[in-house]
Amino acid sequence: MDHSQSIAANRLPPDVLARNFSDAHPPLTAAQAVIEADRCYFCYDAPCIEACPTGINIPGFIKKISSGNVSGSARTILESNIFGGSCARVCPTEILCEDKCVRNTQEDRPLQIGALQRHATDWQMQKMEQPFVRAPLTGKHVAVVGAGPAGLSCAHRLAVHGYDVTVFDARAKAGGLNEYGVAAYKLADEFAQKEVDFVMSIGGITIEADMKLGRDMTLASLKAEFDAVFLGIGHAGVRALGITGEHLNGVRNAVDFIEELRSSPTKSDVAVGRRVVVIGGGNTAIDAAVQAKRLGAEEVTLVYRRAADNMSATTVEQEWAQTNNVTLRYWSAPVRIDGDGGKISSITFARGLLKDGRPVYELGEYTLAADMFLKAVGQLFLPDPLVDDEILIEDGRIKVDAEGRTTMRGVYAGGDCTAGEDLTVAAVRDGRNAAEAINADLMMVGN
Repeated sequence: MDHSQSIAANRLPPDVLARNFSDAHPPLTAAQAVIEADRCYFCYDAPCIEACPTGINIPGFIKKISSGNVSGSARTILESNIFGGSCARVCPTEILCEDKCVRNTQEDRPLQIGALQRHATDWQMQKMEQPFVRAPLTGKHVAVVGAGPAGLSCAHRLAVHGYDVTVFDARAKAGGLNEYGVAAYKLADEFAQKEVDFVMSIGGITIEADMKLGRDMTLASLKAEFDAVFLGIGHAGVRALGITGEHLNGVRNAVDFIEELRSSPTKSDVAVGRRVVVIGGGNTAIDAAVQAKRLGAEEVTLVYRRAADNMSATTVEQEWAQTNNVTLRYWSAPVRIDGDGGKISSITFARGLLKDGRPVYELGEYTLAADMFLKAVGQLFLPDPLVDDEILIEDGRIKVDAEGRTTMRGVYAGGDCTAGEDLTVAAVRDGRNAAEAINADLMMVGN
């Protein structure tokens, strides 16, 4: 196999790359937003609110759009979810609020709740005006570890309550997975950083970049310096497949590939194979596969070990991959990666089926030629920085109560490092709820 051009950058001209990585779903116009908002029944006890992890008053914000009060609409959203802008773009609304919309029948389609939410929050962000003001300062100072949606949601709510907040993040830029882990066409035009700036504009929040827990500070040092600590440290580890050939050139973690894409302004410097195989069943796998195709890969195959309906990526995401000419193959478990001259040349899979309720892989093997293999088989919480502390780790995550309190007094946690749905909107909810718990607990101490 000739590897000279197997993995290369600049496969497509700059104008095509710019188009491929522009906003995948353009916003509604003002007129379209009003027409769509008018379709809402404004249900009492609306099931869409129940389906939203952050409990946004969805009929309330939509009614304000229909009456021309976009400012009030944005405030309604942002009161519950300060990351309403990115959630409107990346939330799997098709399995959350829109799935429960009462218009969602065989004869009718659900309201475009995500698009309407984007319409209102974009209007507010373009004004660059924070709709909230800070309460009188408490004189207390809280540390937040992790500048992703959980950490910044917590920081914002604490700032509104009058706390000063210092946010520590291991990376150079704030934003967490919104900045580093989501497909570029979902959060186009530097949206993640614009949203961070918007959240920070409340005041009272300082971000310390390149500060890693366990390396630059410890939980003990933070506890000694601050009145409370919130951990929003996400997942730092990536699962290995544990098969032969995983070390070969051309084998990469999908999260690293996506991060490289997010960090490149033009995408023309990001190398991609001609024949790319992606393994995994979640949104990371879909994002990696579609972006490999949009970078100019000739063939992209996404392989998953179970059936389509077992994938954590929604049906809408799977269809999005297929409309981007990604081939999806199911019931296939990787057996080995073969190479030529230290570089990947093919991957062999075992075919499987469901037998007595369990997956077994006994239907023979098949081999896919590939020069690039992207692994998206899940990320892991790394508890290493917390091993000497009184924090209980349960089933690989930090154990918290319903309001985000850990087993260590004065320390709270939320987002992907705790149990629950690994969704941006759930992380925002966790951070917000923990901030309310921190405020309640510190107010009690103050009294």
